[in-house]
Amino acid sequence: MAALLEVSGLRCTFGSLTAVRDVSFEVNGGEVFGLLGPNGAGKTTTVRIICGMQVPDSGEVRFDGQPVRGRRPDVQQRLGVVPQNLAVYPDLNAQENLLFFGALYGLHGSDLRRAVDRALSVTGLADRRRDPAGTFSGGMQRRLNFAIGILHSPDLLILDEPTVGVDPQSRRHLLDCVRDIQESGTGVIYVSHYMEEVEAVCQRVAIIDHGRVLKCDTLAGLLSEVPREVDLLLPDSAASRWQDPPGIRSQITEDGLLLTITDDPSVPEQLTGRLAAVMQQLAERELPLQNIRTQEPGLERLFLELTGHELRD
Repeated sequence: MAALLEVSGLRCTFGSLTAVRDVSFEVNGGEVFGLLGPNGAGKTTTVRIICGMQVPDSGEVRFDGQPVRGRRPDVQQRLGVVPQNLAVYPDLNAQENLLFFGALYGLHGSDLRRAVDRALSVTGLADRRRDPAGTFSGGMQRRLNFAIGILHSPDLLILDEPTVGVDPQSRRHLLDCVRDIQESGTGVIYVSHYMEEVEAVCQRVAIIDHGRVLKCDTLAGLLSEVPREVDLLLPDSAASRWQDPPGIRSQITEDGLLLTITDDPSVPEQLTGRLAAVMQQLAERELPLQNIRTQEPGLERLFLELTGHELRD
């Protein structure tokens, strides 16, 4: 069975800048697919190509097995997009916003009214349907933005940073909405910088940087590549009496001497053995332990290892 969306070998340049180079992935129906990358990684260009707003120099987008290039009204009717920048009219109330966008999707009459009622109910805005969108809080405007994207029950929903600047309650509600959309069979592309959100809702994730897909795998597959670590903090006076054994690295920090023990996922119980050896050495040399912390595998650690720790504009 073909994937709902297949992206193959996309390449797109703007003058001397190559924004996307050989980007490939696929999204299945009923799947939340995470698209992660730092600023300037090529995420926006990739999404614009999928939406038909940008024609690539090479490569192909296939929707339900059929090639798509540029704007195709039949395909765009099956896409829902929730952009990072709010796409609501502040002078219109919530219901009027949805009626307007629903008409653009080709909905009319009782079908449009039912779709509006459903979208307002799903996003928790039914009681505020007649209030101007400009009076809404940031979280409520994000929920209205989301309601517009799901109004026509799309087969593929693209969410571009859907929870930026929202309160914890609205964030939780939107994530619940994503899960409900997925369970209905809709495919979702979830573009976000919030690693905990991606870990909460995505089944597979692609990490993109400098226009290339660096990793693409199930969430469990990606996390299996991240070793566990244990950090032990000693007073800086211990540095002169400490010698790193194999598999241990140390560094002087402002808090003291930091020892880091790294696990090798391919060697069972290695972390436990290394930790026991370090604790024995500390006891033999009468070195005081000030703090101990375990770092479990996380998507953020893998993301930073692949894309770097430097800030980008």
